Amino acid sequence: MSKRGTLQSDDRDISEINISPLIDMVFILLIFFIVTTVFVEEPGVDVERERAVSAFDLERNSILIAVTAADNIVYGGDNIGIGGIRAVVTRLLEGDDMPVILQVDRGSSAGVVVRAIDEAKLGGAKRVSISTETP
Repeated sequence: MSKRGTLQSDDRDISEINISPLIDMVFILLIFFIVTTVFVEEPGVDVERERAVSAFDLERNSILIAVTAADNIVYGGDNIGIGGIRAVVTRLLEGDDMPVILQVDRGSSAGVVVRAIDEAKLGGAKRVSISTETP
C-alpha cells in the first residue's frame, strides 16, 4: 500500500507545471517587438507618380505627404492644405530628424509642389524628396 501512495504523490507533482515563466517570456517578447517596430504613416490617397531613372530608395522612417491631381495636400488621410505642411513637419521633427517625402500626382501643378517643398523646409526639414516610380 505504501508504494502506491508514493506513486500518486509523484504523479501529482509532475502534472503541476508552473507556466508563469512562460507567460513572462511571452510578454517580454511582445514588448520587444512593439518597441522595435517602425510605424510608417501613409498619406491616405493614391497618386500616379512619375517615373525616374535616377530613383533610389529612401529611409523607412520618413514623413509622407501627398499632393493630389486636384492640388490637395493630404497627410494621414486628412486634407491639410499648403498651410498645414509646416505645422505637421515641425510637430513630427521634434524628436527625430526624418526626411520629408512628397508623393506628387502627375496632374498636380508645379507651383503647388514648389510651395509644398518650401513649406516643408520652413517647417525644419533638412531633406525633402519627391517620390517617383522606377522604370
